[in-house]
Amino acid sequence: MCGRYTLIHNPGSIAQALQVRVPASLRTTPRYNIAPTQDIVTVMHDTDTHLDLLRWGLIPSWAKDASIGSRMINARAETLAEKASFRRLLHSKRCLIVADGFYEWAKESGSKSKTPMYIQMQDQAPFTFAGLWDTWKNPEGQQLRTCTIITTDANELMAPIHNRMPVILSPEEREQWLDPQIHDNQILLPLLKPYTASAMMVRAVSRMVNDPKHDSAELIA
Repeated sequence: MCGRYTLIHNPGSIAQALQVRVPASLRTTPRYNIAPTQDIVTVMHDTDTHLDLLRWGLIPSWAKDASIGSRMINARAETLAEKASFRRLLHSKRCLIVADGFYEWAKESGSKSKTPMYIQMQDQAPFTFAGLWDTWKNPEGQQLRTCTIITTDANELMAPIHNRMPVILSPEEREQWLDPQIHDNQILLPLLKPYTASAMMVRAVSRMVNDPKHDSAELIA
């Protein structure tokens, strides 16, 4: 799964790396411990491709209350086309979640403890997870846009740590994923595969990351 990640780069460097527009209203700060139910930086496409904010934890449009969102932070790539919660979104509401690192916890041999591991690209550049989003309206009529991160089987780097990993898309795959003209599962589902292990690196980091209240550079020092 993917339950915690970082986004330290500022909107300008993200925009340059991903070739997207930054709305003038978008404001961010370096984040070292992004957690579910928080607002996160995403890439959306309507009239153009731009950065936007969504809340992490999908609340489907048909949900009776918002509590379901904390249980839908991830979606398995293998079942997207089968589950009613995701099938419609796969065809019409795809997004990208921007990150520059993510955490997973590795079991320690002979112990019940787990070590937090930090995974990045070799060049430490920003990258994107494949995601789905939806709009939910609360009883007062206020609209909330939320999203989920898609996961797939672990690659060779991740397998010793966890059997799942977030789907990371290459620049070419990002373009296809956001293309509103593409609705074909035979094009979309093959994009949701493990990322190339040799392009990534991993290292152990501070146990402070276990508590989402901690959000500083000390976590990855």
